[in-house]
Amino acid sequence: MIQINQIFTISNFISFFRLLLAIPLWILLDKIHSGDIRYYAFALCLFAAGTDILDGYLARKFKQVTEFGKIIDPFADKVAIGVIIIKLYLMNEIPTYYFLMILGRDLIIFLGGILLSMKIGKVLPSNALGKFTVIIIGIVILLIILQVNRNESLFLSFYLLSIILIIVSLIAYSIRAFEFIKKKNYESV
Repeated sequence: MIQINQIFTISNFISFFRLLLAIPLWILLDKIHSGDIRYYAFALCLFAAGTDILDGYLARKFKQVTEFGKIIDPFADKVAIGVIIIKLYLMNEIPTYYFLMILGRDLIIFLGGILLSMKIGKVLPSNALGKFTVIIIGIVILLIILQVNRNESLFLSFYLLSIILIIVSLIAYSIRAFEFIKKKNYESV
């Protein structure tokens, strides 16, 4: 059960702030083809990524890792990435399959995480593979925002790696969830 004092921590406020950054990101991406707006959107994405690093660091430093923080942090990440991906898709900047892969992965992990936490009674933190996947997807997004040539090897390498990681991380999360469910069921026998 999440207690009220677990909600009001500095790291959770930073995560909530990152969640709110989705609004200016959406607005900036609307005007991405106007002047230097592309660079402001790029900078805001980097700033949001920085808040993700900062909230985790502060939670560990001040021993404020909470069940609520394990929910709000990845939720803020998924909303921020989701807003950007939806906007880029609507602007025809990313193909439909890539859009569906990213949103599908995040939706499955998010809903699966809710079901898993109801089943085992706690929220599992993100794992290294999931974090690495989000970093690579983020790099692809940043390259798209900067309008890097999509036929260059730099873009293609990150793009293909992101597709592989989307699939592998979803499989890994599924295996991890089933292991925790099996462990919980075994302990209750």
